[in-house]
Amino acid sequence: MSSPAPEDSIPSTPPLPDNDGLNGTRGNVDATLQPPTLANSTPRGTSPRDSFAPSANAPLVSDTEKVYGDGLEEDTVNQPERRKSLFKRPLFLIAVAAVVAVVALAVILPVYFTVIKPKNKSSSGGGNPNSTNNPGNPNSPKGLTTGGDGSTVTTDNGTQFTYHNPFGGFWVWDPADPFNDNAQPNSWTPPLNTSWTWGVDQLYGVNIGGWFVLEPFISPALYQKYGGAAVDEWTLSTLMAADTASGGLNQLEQHYDTFVTEIDFAEIAGAGINWIRLPIPFWAIDVWEGEPFLPRTSWTYILRAFQWARKYGIRISIDLHTAPGSQNGYNHSGKENVVNFLYGPMGYANSQRMVNYIRIFTEFFTQPEYVNVIPMFGIINEAVVKNIGIETLTSFYLESYEVIRAITGVGEGKGPYISLNDGGGYTGWAGLLPNVDRVILDTHPYFAFNGQPNTQPVNVPAADGLMGGIWPALACTAWKNATIASQTAFGVTISGEYSTGINDCGFYLRMVEPYTPDNPDCAFWNAWEDWDQNTKEGLLNFALASMDAAEYPFFWTWKVAPMQNGSIGAPLWSYQLGLQNGWIPSDPRTSQGKCDALGVTGKFDGTYLPWQTGGSGAGNVPASVSASYPWPPATISSGGVPSVLPQYTLSGSISTLPPPTFTATKVTIDGWYDSGDTLPAPTPMPGCPYPNAWGGPTTIAVPIAGCTPAA
Repeated sequence: MSSPAPEDSIPSTPPLPDNDGLNGTRGNVDATLQPPTLANSTPRGTSPRDSFAPSANAPLVSDTEKVYGDGLEEDTVNQPERRKSLFKRPLFLIAVAAVVAVVALAVILPVYFTVIKPKNKSSSGGGNPNSTNNPGNPNSPKGLTTGGDGSTVTTDNGTQFTYHNPFGGFWVWDPADPFNDNAQPNSWTPPLNTSWTWGVDQLYGVNIGGWFVLEPFISPALYQKYGGAAVDEWTLSTLMAADTASGGLNQLEQHYDTFVTEIDFAEIAGAGINWIRLPIPFWAIDVWEGEPFLPRTSWTYILRAFQWARKYGIRISIDLHTAPGSQNGYNHSGKENVVNFLYGPMGYANSQRMVNYIRIFTEFFTQPEYVNVIPMFGIINEAVVKNIGIETLTSFYLESYEVIRAITGVGEGKGPYISLNDGGGYTGWAGLLPNVDRVILDTHPYFAFNGQPNTQPVNVPAADGLMGGIWPALACTAWKNATIASQTAFGVTISGEYSTGINDCGFYLRMVEPYTPDNPDCAFWNAWEDWDQNTKEGLLNFALASMDAAEYPFFWTWKVAPMQNGSIGAPLWSYQLGLQNGWIPSDPRTSQGKCDALGVTGKFDGTYLPWQTGGSGAGNVPASVSASYPWPPATISSGGVPSVLPQYTLSGSISTLPPPTFTATKVTIDGWYDSGDTLPAPTPMPGCPYPNAWGGPTTIAVPIAGCTPAA
């Protein structure tokens, strides 16, 4: 986290001098987009929305629009007197019964074959026509394979809960067809087996942070246990491994198993959310010597997350949140206070590993069984342009793009969209990579990390009479215009992270080490149990304005675990807590038009250039662009020319990700989409004394004789 900015200065990303003196934080902050003062904000933001504008006097979903798990509309007609008269006419009743039977078959059979009977997307064949599809009978769950609001869900371990979804969503899980993509999270979102259309369909997203990539403020008790010695996942893993009395590194697996459960996914769908951004680490694939992270274990639980998302109709944007050597020096990169990715003597070697990890994940996500569930892949989180340099980062992005599209092919429907983070708020992305196939720009608009105290209250009315003070309007003026501009000039743009954090308050939010927050009132902001109704309403209006300004918003994060004392120490960052207590909207669609009401008008019209969404011209990247951003990059900052830096040789064994197994079916997939992709993996050259891939400045001289391809 950067230190407080001087008055009228523009805050930037945290400095990273010589890999020393870093301050961990959550999120990247744009030096040109982040407001220099609260009264004079510069726009920053993200993407398009639909034209839904709910009436204040009408229900958001009418009774006749509610779709239930059996595909039938709820019967809202109630005519008891007429029914009584019909019972007095037996012959007439028989005739009516016959007509009803014909009509019922005409309605139910199409519904069954288009909604209930799953499309055959795997080698297992169709669904189970003998299953009991009756979500209206939650007391008879045996054999139930789909259900809507009020239905009973039976989890893998046999526990049951009631599914609550007031928005017409329904879940689908058929053990005989585990890759069934018929589920739908709500009535306004296309089911998984139907294409998502950017510029038409409205995204409401949430991150599930801290699950597979741990952060101190999201799981504080795990860090508190070690008395401040654990400051990031590197140190936490080291201390856990030595703590055999508590189970060693198995404590991490317990966290994977219990922090997020199937009920969370059901609640997310029931809250009107249709996308999840899921941060994952590279050590879900492997770790190298000297790295303390728990290898591969999280992959089992990541696969479980995919199945739960499929079951409730939620799309996933995977975000590869960590890179070998650390891409930003923040604790959520794996190790804080160092940057060795595309920076320093090991910067290129670490990037070789990262490109290979991107390749392995892409091979898995591109399989037909996963393309509907994982339509977006963010290849790195918050790599800092300030250190790496925009030319070097762009070279990495272009190389990763080429590797991905060599696997998936080019054009609509071929593998996931590729999400590129803006690198800490760099504003020059428009036109930088013309004709790239289905690439998304990911930006993270935050006020919390702008280096200012941000003490302006939210429990006072603004000019429109609503609570929130300056904050709702500030979100709109800071981010909405930039959102529209990016949609027009670059293409699909998302806000991969935002929050209700108007300040930097929150237990362990910035780092574990003792630090002084910029905001002096953190005792108040952390004691959410004492907030009055005006404070909650003010935060709610700020959340609505942020959603509207961002247009394709992903809140950071779904939940925050309790501290050792049982209280949530970072309440401004928990969507679940805000939903339960009134500062997060129960229906995200109420955010639509919020900025218009605050006087910040305009919106993206939803029209993208054909190549931006996989149409004509996609993949025709000009040769001049490829020449401008070569791979390896022309130089590595604080390292030098890659040709004389330590490198890995491509002669290693390929690590592949195992697919899930299902006991009720013989469905098998191999986890690798492109059988022609057989290039060996990077591996150290024998006998080469490589510098510490995660260390600070090295004393080992480079080049190292015999340890570069040039030698």
